Amino acid sequence: MKLLLTGLNHRTAPVEVRERLAFEDQALPQALDDLKRQPGLIEGMILSTCNRVEVAVTADEQADVESTVERFLADSRHVERAWVTPYLYRFDGPEAIRHLFRVASSLDSMVVGEPQILGQLKSAYALAKECGAVSGFLGQVMDRAFSVAKRVRSETDIGQSAVSVSYAAVELAREIFGALQGKRVLVVGAGKMAESAARHLRRAGVSEILVTNRTRERAEAMAEDCGGRVLAYELFEDAVPEVDIVLASSGAPHFILTRDQMRIAMGKRRNRPMFLIDIAVPRNIDPAVNELESVFLYDIDDLGRVVDDNKRGRVETAKEAEEIVREEVDRMVLRLKTREVAPVIIVLQEQFETWRRGEIDRQRQKLGALTPQQEEAIEAITRGLMNKFAHRLISELKRPKRDPLGDE
Repeated sequence: MKLLLTGLNHRTAPVEVRERLAFEDQALPQALDDLKRQPGLIEGMILSTCNRVEVAVTADEQADVESTVERFLADSRHVERAWVTPYLYRFDGPEAIRHLFRVASSLDSMVVGEPQILGQLKSAYALAKECGAVSGFLGQVMDRAFSVAKRVRSETDIGQSAVSVSYAAVELAREIFGALQGKRVLVVGAGKMAESAARHLRRAGVSEILVTNRTRERAEAMAEDCGGRVLAYELFEDAVPEVDIVLASSGAPHFILTRDQMRIAMGKRRNRPMFLIDIAVPRNIDPAVNELESVFLYDIDDLGRVVDDNKRGRVETAKEAEEIVREEVDRMVLRLKTREVAPVIIVLQEQFETWRRGEIDRQRQKLGALTPQQEEAIEAITRGLMNKFAHRLISELKRPKRDPLGDE
């Protein structure tokens, strides 16, 4: 059996690629069902966020896993395989384990130390289990990944020094407007990232937050949390000219604000500056909006500049966390190797014992009746010889290997 992880993230693919590969929440159960039906695959899990799309699988040794997963990604997202392949990274064996541990510990995130990815990974794993796509080895790796993430947060300051992507968006708003006191904000979408951004904006001193979402109950809950006011979703376009900042983070599969809509809105504002933050994937706002005068549109990739400024203070903390991950990968590899060879060792020992007993029985026919002392001596001599012959072989089998999923 082998483990392979295939994916792309904010470092290997721009947002216009990631949004085409992203899986909508409602599409994931069917995608997982399709994944586990692929030839040679044993288990599978899909992690799809605004910054990454990753597929982790276990498969038969003989399976062409790389081609199978790439074909699955291309077919399920309706893109050409040749188009998506250049953006993909692939890890197998211990490197796949290491990557999953780093993702869970937020060492591979755009904002190192942000806690959101751990929750997203747990949700992806829970859904895969619910759909029957994870049931064995991959599940053990994921359980260990969550333990590693907990250790990293408890033994380092990585969580204390982290900032979220939504906080980075607020920092960018400050660069545009200076102080945010007196500014009005419209938040479209009531997910966790939008909720976090709304709290940051409230703390930054904005005068009013309007919250709109297709599901009104979620909008009401978020408005209560951030001290905002609910706006009916069908009326949000009319409210755009009246606000200074629009933060879009909805799950809509299409643009909710187009260039023409924003041109009309800016006319009503008499071209007073407006800041648009699109942290949704797929994007909510037409990139052509940026061509309009006095409109400042930033998507999730643009937040990288703010994030980079905050990374410098976390270098040493990240080094500590990376060392923990390295230790945990080595420990997992050893555990898996021991588990893998244990049945082989038992079979060998049973075979050696069969040979030993057979040889004693064969010689006993020639020697005739033996005294108890002679029986005891033959038993000790033959068992000692077998133990010496088997020791080197069994020790080599137990010796830790770098690849726990190699050739049996």
